[in-house]
Amino acid sequence: MFLEPQELKSAIYAYQLNEIVEITQEDDSNEDIVLMAINAAIEEMKSYLSPNNQGQWNDGRTRYDVAAIFSATGTNRNALVLELCKNIAVWYVCRLSNVDIILDKVKDRYDRAIDWLEKVSGTGKSAGAPAINPGLPVLVIDPESDNALAFRFGSREKFNHE
Repeated sequence: MFLEPQELKSAIYAYQLNEIVEITQEDDSNEDIVLMAINAAIEEMKSYLSPNNQGQWNDGRTRYDVAAIFSATGTNRNALVLELCKNIAVWYVCRLSNVDIILDKVKDRYDRAIDWLEKVSGTGKSAGAPAINPGLPVLVIDPESDNALAFRFGSREKFNHE
């Protein structure tokens, strides 16, 4: 897994995380909420880094290998992506309860993570601005395919009334 529950301790104190989970859980599966928050954070990050089927992604914009980014483990993970994923996961947990945490700090970290993702993907507030390059794995595109072309141009064959 890209992010393990025990790694959230660098983004939130363990007693705070445990207290939030204990308050919101009625059964003994306390780690389920944390795992759901981690999975939601990973999916949110994937949605920013994955190209969609809109024509704007055919403009030569970098396409990241999202499968390679989020299948990495240990020291092979991108440190910045890992930290931002932790911040987003903590936001998903903390929105359940405010236990000895200033929610504004967690919200600010979440907002910064989303701003960075928008800068990388060239969407949201950063639409139209040059996207930043975080050094993530890039998809290899076959230069012969239609998807490799940034745009097409040409005209129809000339029509004669003969």
